[in-house]
Amino acid sequence: MTRSVLAVLAVLAALPAAAAPPRRPDVLLITIDTLRADALGFAGNRRVPTPVLDRLAAGGRVFTNAHAHNVVTLPSHANILTGLHPYQHGIRDNSGFRLPGDVPTLATVLRGAGYATAAFVGAYPLDSEFGLDRGFQVYDDRTTRGADDEEFQLAERRGDEVVGPALKWWQAQKGKPRFLWVHLYDPHAPYAPPEPFASRFPKDPYLGEIAATDSFLVPLLGPLLDGKESALVVMTSDHGEALGDHGELTHGLFAYEATLKVPLVLWGPGVQPGKDGRPARHVDIFPTVLQATGIEAKGARPGRSLLSPVGKDEPVTYFEALSTNLNRGWAPLRGVLRQGRKLIALPLPELYDLPKDPGEKQNRIDEDRPAARTLIAELPEESVWPPQRGTLPTGEEERLRSLGYLSGSAPSRTSYGPEDDPKNLVQLDMKIHRIIELYGRHRIGDSVALAREVVKERPSMPLGRSLLAQALLESGQTSEALDVMRKARTEKVTTETLLRQLGLTLAEQGRAEEALEVLRPMAETADPKSRNALALALSEAGRQKEAHEVLQKVLADDPGNAKALEQMGLIELRLGHWQQARDLSRKAVELKPSLPLAWNNLGVALYQSGQPGEALDAWQRAVDLKPDLWDALWNLGLKAAQHGRPQQARAALERFVAGAPVERYAGDVRKARGMLEQLK
Repeated sequence: MTRSVLAVLAVLAALPAAAAPPRRPDVLLITIDTLRADALGFAGNRRVPTPVLDRLAAGGRVFTNAHAHNVVTLPSHANILTGLHPYQHGIRDNSGFRLPGDVPTLATVLRGAGYATAAFVGAYPLDSEFGLDRGFQVYDDRTTRGADDEEFQLAERRGDEVVGPALKWWQAQKGKPRFLWVHLYDPHAPYAPPEPFASRFPKDPYLGEIAATDSFLVPLLGPLLDGKESALVVMTSDHGEALGDHGELTHGLFAYEATLKVPLVLWGPGVQPGKDGRPARHVDIFPTVLQATGIEAKGARPGRSLLSPVGKDEPVTYFEALSTNLNRGWAPLRGVLRQGRKLIALPLPELYDLPKDPGEKQNRIDEDRPAARTLIAELPEESVWPPQRGTLPTGEEERLRSLGYLSGSAPSRTSYGPEDDPKNLVQLDMKIHRIIELYGRHRIGDSVALAREVVKERPSMPLGRSLLAQALLESGQTSEALDVMRKARTEKVTTETLLRQLGLTLAEQGRAEEALEVLRPMAETADPKSRNALALALSEAGRQKEAHEVLQKVLADDPGNAKALEQMGLIELRLGHWQQARDLSRKAVELKPSLPLAWNNLGVALYQSGQPGEALDAWQRAVDLKPDLWDALWNLGLKAAQHGRPQQARAALERFVAGAPVERYAGDVRKARGMLEQLK
């Protein structure tokens, strides 16, 4: 080696090593469902302790004028994750919509930049079937309690059951840039805080849920707040809760500040602590995270980074509430907020000056017409609902038709009067909540009676027919329930839920062809619930191969669809394929532990495979989740008695005898009574 080469090497060795590019910051997004902006300690609430979130706020930037764009869970989270308005990404309500596959999300962008990505969500409205799972390497949407939406109760899991696996993932990915989204559902109705919070808040369980939620976040936020780790933390809620404001009990009916205003806190490196009163919106979270991570945004979006200096022009906040239009045929609600003025566009329009009237008590629509006209002009043309047929993207027409639009049904109207304004229907909304409350308390007769009143009062409202039909089914009045659903279909006053229930009830009654005639058009829209219903009807008709083909299509789009796996297991049971049925049913309950039918199927498969002890445990899990799952109760009572578990058998048989519909289970009820005599 020459002296010149050696000299060059010596110089190179003396140079400092090139600095490694800075590691992108970790990102932790926390969304707390149904959390009012004024329900936390740092917002001035002294009735409930929220020490963890208060510490986060003390060290972070608190946006005191933050708003959502929707007042229900799914579209609101779609706004956060895409940085787009609901009319841009297409999700307008909690059901009947799926995020299009070509819409980028925070997860797809961050994963493309080398992040490990995971989401742990607390309730069914954010199930992977709605498309928000794209970009997440792990999307944990398991639920541990609750039932299908046809039974008015959404499946969910408690906050500590969400935080536990989320924290485990977070720790396992240490050393990589991480993006973790944690969604806690606890403050959502019905309010049932765990102990000790139930005892601390006996008169205000909503606050008890908030206190519990704060405690659930200790393992996740504690290390960050103690300085042991660093990350950009974004904490917000999807919407608030009315709690009686303006006569609204929960949320989804109106878009007043109680439900539209949300808490929003940024915490972490590069965030200047303090309070920030400038307008902040959910669509601003996307560009804020990208700026914090140094990732270049691609494509135009309506939001702007909250880490940037205050701009001269105040942004317009668009908002909407379409649930009562989609489910009840009431007037759709849209609105805009700018410079403290808030316009709510309804048949009876409203205008509020929020700085002077934060409680929205004085409607100034008559006193300030010029301001109203200016704000009306700010309503985006694309946000009109329902959209014109000529502007519909591919596949949208079929989906809207399945919802009742574009087909002459009640919701397809494009003009509404004062009689359709939600403000004039508050008492009816209260009756609807009361029906569901009575149903949940198993006062089925009272629920039926009140549902009849609602249908008589508002015969054009699809939800009233659906509530009455479900209550009648629960009371064992199947024939009348079918009459109600058939009439609703004939008069085109339906919802997807009602049509699915009609098809499934017909199939259960042995009217397979009629069931298939109802369900086939809905399943053509590729909606997984409707396809699952069609598959079940085909299976009930003995057409197992066709049912299997339908379910394969569902699983091709969504491999983690637990209901499809549940029904695959049922098909294998009916074919006598015990091991396949066992494996499919077990996979279903691993994904969704709250599926009672899957637990029942698993019990049958295990018993037939020679595992009676495990089978009894599976049947017990099924009836714990659904106490009126008569087939599971019968299986449990019969087999527990045969395998030396007399107490378990007696409890199941007594419940079966007391409640099983006689017209369907008459013979089994007689046998159960005889077995109970023997067990004495």
